[in-house]
Amino acid sequence: MVEELIEKYYSDNAPLREILLTHSRSVADMAVAVARKHPELGADEDFLYEAAMLHDIGIFLTDAPGIQCFGTEPYIKHGLLGGELLRKEGLPRHARVAERHTGTGLTRETIEQQHLPLPLGDYSPETVEEQIICYADKFFSKSHLERVRTPEQVLRSLEKFGPEGIARMKTWLLQFGD
Repeated sequence: MVEELIEKYYSDNAPLREILLTHSRSVADMAVAVARKHPELGADEDFLYEAAMLHDIGIFLTDAPGIQCFGTEPYIKHGLLGGELLRKEGLPRHARVAERHTGTGLTRETIEQQHLPLPLGDYSPETVEEQIICYADKFFSKSHLERVRTPEQVLRSLEKFGPEGIARMKTWLLQFGD
C-alpha cells in the first residue's frame, strides 16, 4: 500500500521520490526502533512504519525547489496537504500523522502568533504513534539525507516554533531516547 501510494503521487518526479523514500525510511526505521525499545508504550509497529513512510506524502504540492518540490503551496502546508490526500485514500489515522508532524506539532496560538498560512487549529500529535513519528522526523532532513541530527541540533532547529516545541522535544528525548 505504501509503495503504491508513493508511486501514484510521485511517478513523474523520480528525484523527489528518492528524497521522500530515503527520508521516510530513516524516520520509519527510527520510529520502529523506539517502539521496540519501549514496548511499554504499546505502539503499533506496523502502523508506525506505514504512517512514517507516508507522513510527507504532500511535499510535492509545495514550493521547495531545493528538495525538488515544484508545487505552488508554502512548504509549511505539506502536512495538511498530505493529510487531505491520505483521507481521500481512506487512511484517516495516517492523515492525522501527516497533519501533526510539523515542528513538534503546531498549536492554534503558534499559528496565530507567527501568522502561519494554515487554517487555525491544533495540529499537535496526540497518540503515541503520532508523537513517535513526529519525534523521529526531527532527526532527519530532506536536504541532507546522509545526516542524522544530534539532539542538540534538533532542539536548535525547533527554536523557530517557540518554547513549547522545545519543551515537548525535551520530554520526548527523555521518553523515547537512549
